Amino acid sequence: MRKFNGVIFFALFGASLLFFGESCKHENLPSVNADSICFERDILPIFVSNCAMSGCHDANTKAEGYNLSNYSSIMKDGIKPGNPADSEIWEVIDDGSMPPKGKLTSLQRSYIKTWIAAGAKNGINCFVDCDSNVFSYSAGVSKIMSQCTGCHSGTNPSGKIDLSNVAGVKSVALSGKLVGSVQQLSGYVSMPPYGSPKLTNCQITQIQKWINNGCQND
Repeated sequence: MRKFNGVIFFALFGASLLFFGESCKHENLPSVNADSICFERDILPIFVSNCAMSGCHDANTKAEGYNLSNYSSIMKDGIKPGNPADSEIWEVIDDGSMPPKGKLTSLQRSYIKTWIAAGAKNGINCFVDCDSNVFSYSAGVSKIMSQCTGCHSGTNPSGKIDLSNVAGVKSVALSGKLVGSVQQLSGYVSMPPYGSPKLTNCQITQIQKWINNGCQND
């Protein structure tokens, strides 16, 4: 009887170790070349679209004391260059408690973690690889819209505009609001917002060509 109980104990003990071992594992993130990362092009849009929307971690609201709308504030509020594990912002991103709309994609998290580990440099005036002759939804427009889906997606998208699918993008495109916003014309809400760099002329041309071609789901 005593031997039987011992077997049960060690079986349960082993199972608990396996459980806790599995629960402590971190997801293997996709590899990103640190030398290719530019803050203004690759990192800031992630924070702006997913965290710095109005009423959250923008410059005005500063929810919980965090302003994640620009480089200096992001660095001041919880980034330790070279050390993701000791960076408060990375901790809440990694455990999924931020952003509130849902966990960032594995690629987005890989970009942020790699950027911090490489020294969290303030890269600006970044080169944007763009071909204005590529203007299909899948290869061109959807990639541009991904900078905006942190705010404009989900069950309650900002301004009731959902840019996470072709139907939503087509709707705002046909109304003229999309081009007016990305060109940041007077009378339109600028997109991307909160100090993110304006889309390049090439990206705006991609959007305009897609619209001229009938806003196809191609």
